Formats: sequence, C-alpha cells, structure tokens
Amino acid sequence: MAQEARRALITGIAGQDGSLLAELLLSEGYEVFGIVRRATSEAYENLETVRDRIDLVQADLLDELSLVTALEQCRPHEVYNLAAPSFVPISWKQPDASAS
Repeated sequence: MAQEARRALITGIAGQDGSLLAELLLSEGYEVFGIVRRATSEAYENLETVRDRIDLVQADLLDELSLVTALEQCRPHEVYNLAAPSFVPISWKQPDASAS
C-alpha cells in the first residue's frame, strides 16, 4: 500500500527562501502548496523552475477567514511561515502587518 505524500504549505513561497524551500520539499517527495497574495502581476520569477509542480493559493495573512480556507483546501501536514514585509521602512509604519 503506497503511503500518501506529505503536504506542505509555505507562506511567502514567492520569495527567495520560500522558493528554495519548495524546491527542497519537492525533491523529497512532498506535495507543495504556497500562499500568495493577490497581485497585479503573477510572474513569480522565483518559482519558474517549480511552478508546474506546486499549487498556489491566494490568501491574506491578515484575513483569518482566507487562512482557514487555505488550510482547509490544502490540508497540510506541515506549515512553513516565511512571509514577511518586503520593504523594511514600511514595517516601521505598519508594525501590525509586520508582526503577522
């Protein structure tokens, strides 16, 4: 009987560390899901090498309902939170967004 693949959910998957973690987990046989926020462009350059092997889910880390929906959709065994503000000066102006 084949064992079910482990499922991982990565917040911040479109960033450098998130994309590298996705590559590592895929190489270890994981099914990988990544949370992305709604963007005007969905280029996700860091994910070019794995884009066809991962599932992206739109969610907002400050919106509890969207996170619950993402968790229900992915049903991950593991969650990796790598999401962070990409512009440090904004983190000082919006500390609540930086703390999530």
